[in-house]
Amino acid sequence: MPKQRPQEMDQLTDPAYYIVLTLLEPKHGYSIMQEIEDMTDDSFTIGPATLYTLLKKLLQEEIIKLVNNDNPRRKVYQTTLHGLELLKKEIQRRKVMAEHGQRAFQQLKGDSS
Repeated sequence: MPKQRPQEMDQLTDPAYYIVLTLLEPKHGYSIMQEIEDMTDDSFTIGPATLYTLLKKLLQEEIIKLVNNDNPRRKVYQTTLHGLELLKKEIQRRKVMAEHGQRAFQQLKGDSS
């Protein structure tokens, strides 16, 4: 019996978000980890096990794709059009979540601003 495809991703975890974001331009695994650390000033890191597990899942969901490169021993990934759309939705979702948090703190403080 064929393995059923998991439910399609409609939200990204923090590690998946950063992976998809770094793959707006083609990169290989190690450079993905490095860019995430650079982008976040070392406040967020992804280990190799998490990275490669998520890369496999993101490939299956067609959020990222493998791209041709000059080195057959090194896999290079890039965000797909589907991944770009998901990333845009995810950025908006996270903005709304941050606004909810700000409003909750303003209400707690009794601020009207």
